[in-house]
This record gives sequence, C-alpha cells and structure tokens, in this order.
Amino acid sequence: MSRFLHTMIRVGDLERSVNFYTKLLGMKELRRRDVPDGKYTLAFVGYGDEDSNAVIELTYNYGVTSYEQGSAFGHLAVGVPDVAAACEKVRGAGGKVTREAGPVKFGTTIIAFVEDPDGYKIELIQRG
Repeated sequence: MSRFLHTMIRVGDLERSVNFYTKLLGMKELRRRDVPDGKYTLAFVGYGDEDSNAVIELTYNYGVTSYEQGSAFGHLAVGVPDVAAACEKVRGAGGKVTREAGPVKFGTTIIAFVEDPDGYKIELIQRG
C-alpha cells in the first residue's frame, strides 16, 4: 500500500528549526541522522510515529546557513486546536505571524499563517 511519508525542507540552523517545530508547534523530534561523509544532518519531526503519520524531514547541509525560497513552494499546513493561541506562542518566541487568525476568505474556517525560522510559510488551521 502506498502512502505519503514526509516532506523535506532545507534549513540553515538545525537546532533552531527543531526548536521551532517542537517547542512552538508541538511536534516531536522522531529521529536524527548525521552523515559526515555527505556533509549533512537530517532530523525528522512530526506529531506521531513515521509508521502511520507523515512527517517533516529537516535537512541541514554543513556550512549552508540560508536558502532561496523560490516561487514554486506554497506552504505546509498544520491543524491546531486554537489558531489565535498558536500565533501568540509563535509571536511570543520572536517568530513571524504573516496573517493573523481569522476566517478564510469566503468561508468560516479559522486560519493564520506563520513563518518558520527559514521563511517557510505554515498555514495554521483550526481543528475542533
């Protein structure tokens, strides 16, 4: 059976990114793999084990501190119980909220957008 496993994003500071996803968005670091010969380290974060949940693979390439975002990537989406509270948590830690919590245009679902430390956009979607 096929299923979605993970999304990989490149990050400029692995610890900073792991802290953002775990401390601010409530994910867990599931595993980490350092590959000195390849000059990179991978950290997998998510809300549940990889056997039954899609996760994010954070890739740190030794010595690379930033990346161009380009115009093709849109955003990651995360369901949270309280979008406004999640925004305040991100903002309180010095993070960037790019769209405040409120109903989606032409609808009633509460959403917001924040950015991770590398500028990746994350849509927060309120889930009951």
